[in-house]
Amino acid sequence: MNVLLVANRGEIARRIMRTARAVGLRTVAVYAEPDADAPFVHEADRAVPLGGTTSAETYLDVAALVGAARAAGADAVHPGYGFLAESPELARACAAAGLTFVGPPAEAIERMANKITAKELAAVAGVPVLPTGLLTGPEDPRAAAVAAEVGFPLLVKAAAGGGGKGMRRVDDPADLGDALAGAAREALAAFGDGSLFLERYVGRGRHVEVQVFADTHGAAVALADRDCSIQRRHQKVIEEAPAPDLLPAVRETLQAGSVALAKAIGYVGAGTVEFLVDGPEAFFLEMNTRLQVEHPVTEEVLGLDLVRLQLAVARGEALPAGLGARSPVGHAVEVRVYAERPAQGWLPATGTVTHYVEPTGAGVRVDSAVAAGSEITAHFDPMIAKVVAHGADRAEAFVRLRRALDAFVLVGVETNLDFLRAACSDAELLAGPQATTWLDTRTDLAAAAPPPEVERAHAVLATLAFRHRVRHAAALPVEVPTGWRNVHGTPQVTRWTTPDGETVEVAVASAGRGRDRVTVDGVPVAVHVRSVGPDVVDAEVDGLRLRRRVFVDGDRFGVVGPEWQTVCTRETAADRAAGRLSSGACVAPLPGTVVRVNVEVGDVVAAGDPLVVLESMKMEHVVKAGADAVVDEVRAAAGGSVALGEVLVVLKEDA
Repeated sequence: MNVLLVANRGEIARRIMRTARAVGLRTVAVYAEPDADAPFVHEADRAVPLGGTTSAETYLDVAALVGAARAAGADAVHPGYGFLAESPELARACAAAGLTFVGPPAEAIERMANKITAKELAAVAGVPVLPTGLLTGPEDPRAAAVAAEVGFPLLVKAAAGGGGKGMRRVDDPADLGDALAGAAREALAAFGDGSLFLERYVGRGRHVEVQVFADTHGAAVALADRDCSIQRRHQKVIEEAPAPDLLPAVRETLQAGSVALAKAIGYVGAGTVEFLVDGPEAFFLEMNTRLQVEHPVTEEVLGLDLVRLQLAVARGEALPAGLGARSPVGHAVEVRVYAERPAQGWLPATGTVTHYVEPTGAGVRVDSAVAAGSEITAHFDPMIAKVVAHGADRAEAFVRLRRALDAFVLVGVETNLDFLRAACSDAELLAGPQATTWLDTRTDLAAAAPPPEVERAHAVLATLAFRHRVRHAAALPVEVPTGWRNVHGTPQVTRWTTPDGETVEVAVASAGRGRDRVTVDGVPVAVHVRSVGPDVVDAEVDGLRLRRRVFVDGDRFGVVGPEWQTVCTRETAADRAAGRLSSGACVAPLPGTVVRVNVEVGDVVAAGDPLVVLESMKMEHVVKAGADAVVDEVRAAAGGSVALGEVLVVLKEDA
């Protein structure tokens, strides 16, 4: 094995290639057109376009993937997870083409692909299974009788696939027919197989899974367990290892049963056996014949690289001696960061990532799919990063995770970061593991708003950052919105709108010798500026030293600190164009020619009075006073040309 093609995309492709490079392999990326500039493509040694835009045209095309491997000179293929990771067709096609498939044999994949067959094999291997009823299809005349035997509430489940597709909960026998029809349609569309079965529903169950590994020499081991119960619509959101508060007897049953099942089906490589656990009871759900999204938490507590193990097993090596005897050290928690719109029912979000800074620190790991400039499209899965924290115990792991989430900067597309911050600080979750239904009952979860004093301090820092950008606008590669220029002794006012809709007004007046007078909503604030750069502001605000990272997205200024991350929106371009400035220097909202100056020094003006008329692009624009004031200076003259942001009139407060 010398050249590895990763038949996947996003964060898993980057993660696999990271290990492949570490063990000396060349890497090959394949990509759909929307992913042409994605980080995983640029990081690969070689890249092959698949020529399409949809999953079906690209990452799900077995022939195209095998052809890409041949074209790039690859001798091995890693399927990652999702797409064709559990495809016996890909495994067989790789074997036929002389390529090493980094995964289990096609026969093992097939045995576990159908959940009905998987349950039967699990039962034979001595693994406990839930009461289950098999149906010939959604029109099976025995459906009502089988449902009564299984018992209500129950789940209608697709025999193929996973991820919650083709699944319906039924509490009332009268709803069974509609649930069967709907689940069959969804399963057929998602997996090409509308087969169904019925399964007893366990309302307070936890989703616990066991990581198994097997080699070609007959060895199979269990590598600890994970709790993946925090889910939304059957999609995992938070995972942790080892599974907390698991009864020793249950843990032993799960791990022994998982190893027995792996041996029974001739498994090779990494796999995951999933269970539903309710107190002392545990029932087999399914086996995923691939690496899992949440595998990093197992790696962190066991000190392993599971991809490295996969590659070694694929080369025919035996599992290391004593591997199955490893005990977890500490605790690890992972959250999935999705591009999604919370206010719109968690629908996927799209957009361009304008600012991106990953958190760092002790015990923190980030596996991501994006970088600044990445485009999030509607073509593929909206997961954009995983944040993992490892601590000495569960409490420390969550503390580290929350601090990492606080420091995570991702601007340009809506995400679930605020929700994750709230969930990872919730007393109920921190107290112990929860059932798979927990998120359904916690629709109240929302990130706490920063205290008013934090918002005021951050508004001051945002103002300092804005002033810096105004002063250095000529050196910036993009146009920077400008609302005023610093005029000695005259307060320059910037209004900010906080995320909760509150308005904060910051006025800054030069006091000479590099000092400023600052007020926030009219209240004096002691500010000592240490340094201001394009991305970092360092200042003392009311005696508290604040060094904060600042990101700018148009009129949005985000301030990121160790405890709070706030986003302030500066008054809009439309407000500036109308000349609605409360005091200080009234400036040109656009370049043009001065048509008329309506005021002289000493004039008293009222809010809304026209001060200067400009002509630009054959249209006139009136600059008005934003508040009652006295004209202190007039710098514009009829017939003169002015640049964007140039001072026209300076006002001072009308005493």
